[in-house]
This record gives sequence, structure tokens and C-alpha cells, in this order.
Amino acid sequence: MLDRLSLILIIIGALNWGSVGIFKFDFVSWIFGGQGATFSRIFYTLIGLAGIWCISLLFRSRNTVLDDDI
Repeated sequence: MLDRLSLILIIIGALNWGSVGIFKFDFVSWIFGGQGATFSRIFYTLIGLAGIWCISLLFRSRNTVLDDDI
């Protein structure tokens, strides 16, 4: 469950960075009221923690990751 949630947050973060790079538009800060807003900072922190968690996916065997999804 934590793996799936982390991957979802990473995908959201990647799409947000893509929109910043292509359109110069930050969806997360737009939704939560600016980069300095408390909710934006919490969301950015959650995405960062999800990224740290997903590093562990690189070191797991493929069978272990598939078994967690069942």
C-alpha cells in the first residue's frame, strides 16, 4: 500500500515538474495558494518523502514488489 501511494505522489510530482519546465506553471502551488503556503509545503514534503521511499524499490527483487501488490 505504501509503495503504491508513494508511486502516485511521485507521478504527481513528476507531472508538476513537467508543467513547470514546459509551461512555467506550478500546479501544486496554484492549488494550495503559493509555494510558501502551509499546504503546499506539506504536499512538497510528502512528495519528497515518497521519493526517498521509492529509492528502496530500486534495491528490491522484482518478485517482492509484485507480491506486495497482491
